[in-house]
Amino acid sequence: MPKIEVFQDALYKYAGKKYGDHELEEMLTVAKGELDDKDESSSELKIELNDTNRPDLWSTAGVGRQLRVYKTGEVPQYDFFSTADKEQDYGDRVVKIDPSVKDVRPYEVALAARGRAIDEATLKDIIQTQEKLCWNFGRKRRSIAIGVFRSDLLTYPITYRAADPDETKFVPLQMEEKLSLRQMTTEHPKGREYGHIVADFSTYPYLEDAKGEALSFPPVINSAYTGAVKVGDENIFIEMTGTELRDLILTANIVACDLADAGFEILPVKIVYPYETEFGGEIVSPFYFQQPVELELDRARKMLGVDFSPAQAKEALQKMGVRAEGEEKITVTVPPYRNDFLHEVDIIEDIMIGHGMDRFEPIMPSDFTPGRLTAEEEFARKVRDIMIGMGFQEMMYNYLGSKRDFIDKMELSGEEFIQIENPMTENYEFVRASIMPNLLHSESVSAHAVYPHHIFEIGKIAYLHDADNSGTVTRNSLGFLSSDGEVGFNEVSAHVSAIFYYLSRDYRLEELDDPRFIPGRAARILYRDQSAGMFGEVHPRVLENWGVQMPCTCCEIDLDTISLEE
Repeated sequence: MPKIEVFQDALYKYAGKKYGDHELEEMLTVAKGELDDKDESSSELKIELNDTNRPDLWSTAGVGRQLRVYKTGEVPQYDFFSTADKEQDYGDRVVKIDPSVKDVRPYEVALAARGRAIDEATLKDIIQTQEKLCWNFGRKRRSIAIGVFRSDLLTYPITYRAADPDETKFVPLQMEEKLSLRQMTTEHPKGREYGHIVADFSTYPYLEDAKGEALSFPPVINSAYTGAVKVGDENIFIEMTGTELRDLILTANIVACDLADAGFEILPVKIVYPYETEFGGEIVSPFYFQQPVELELDRARKMLGVDFSPAQAKEALQKMGVRAEGEEKITVTVPPYRNDFLHEVDIIEDIMIGHGMDRFEPIMPSDFTPGRLTAEEEFARKVRDIMIGMGFQEMMYNYLGSKRDFIDKMELSGEEFIQIENPMTENYEFVRASIMPNLLHSESVSAHAVYPHHIFEIGKIAYLHDADNSGTVTRNSLGFLSSDGEVGFNEVSAHVSAIFYYLSRDYRLEELDDPRFIPGRAARILYRDQSAGMFGEVHPRVLENWGVQMPCTCCEIDLDTISLEE
């Protein structure tokens, strides 16, 4: 969760009131935050925000605004936003987007601000907001990168284009000599951290003004000349580049509202695209794009258990900075710095917080519903006791893994495996269809332990299955492995026999041809003429794939199948 550091005096100025520690702790719940740390000798506070869908709160100005609005019920007014029907005056402030960036980093928005000298607290908050929005909301600068510049050193129009990474050079922040864009990706600390985002492109994103003065190499680093904003500067230019236009516009709106609350005059900037976007070919930023959201008030009454009148609901929303109209059907006007109203429930949440969490009276449940174990869990626990009684050690594994482990090392085709469409990493790309790979992974790192090794897990597996409506099936499964110089088919068969004996189940075996086992030393388990599992001696090729030097036997039993009574 995001954590921010704020100067106490600045926070109280934005909030319109000075709070004691205990009172502030209570008030921060309206911003879904809490004091993370308090150093009595410091003028700074550390606040942890327990929600990631409100990036407008990731700054001193944002938290202060929420506290002020909640206390006063006065929804802030901002008159500098353009809409689809009305453009604000942008003067000569224009950013031209070159077609060359469309396939590299296609979107850019900007705004300017003037009217007051930046003090230390404001500069720190600008930098912190920049970092938090880029890191959390902007996915570590992949989808959003923010640059702040000294307007007095710029000449409009600004051009955003793709540049030759070897021929284009400027002096980056924290350095005194010119580097090419490509050199910055390897020689500058920020380049080593963020250069990989654009490293695979033949050209790199680049911002320059009308005189050819460099502004930035987004998303890596700003120019040391135009981008070195310092205490005392009065005129600033802020731009955001990225891959998601709505997120960029929302980010610009958040920054604009924060600066307006800090006393700056916001100056709109016109962005001219050579290609169409969802908001057209020209956008004057800051730009209000949010659509009204509706709520049937009965939904809020039912969900919150309070018979809200329309006036009470609208008052609660107003304390959250949200305007609402209507009676039984409420229409909400979303603040320009928020974009988290995706469903009626989001409005209901704001009604709940605005009403006051401490004003809801606790009610004892009217139904007596004691918790109990499911039949599946009771059966699994019985199997677990049997395995432990036979000397096996229980293990617990992840259900996701890589193609390399689940398929390639097991010598399987992978046709039944469920693949994650958009995995965060290839190590968690597939859902396991068997427990065996997990067991073999444990064995591969256990050669130092005294033999024999006996391990097991009871868990879920899932695989593709056309007969099911969802196209997949999830089953409860028992998997166990033995490893020793003397293990063989007879030993694992004896373990299977013991399991079925103690469960009072009859079974029979048939020959199994499976690439994971040695031919002729594997069997399929049949229970009531249904396939209920398999076991055998693990094939040497599979053991070699895992780096296991000792012979192993494995068994896997479908607990959902054998839990059925005779």
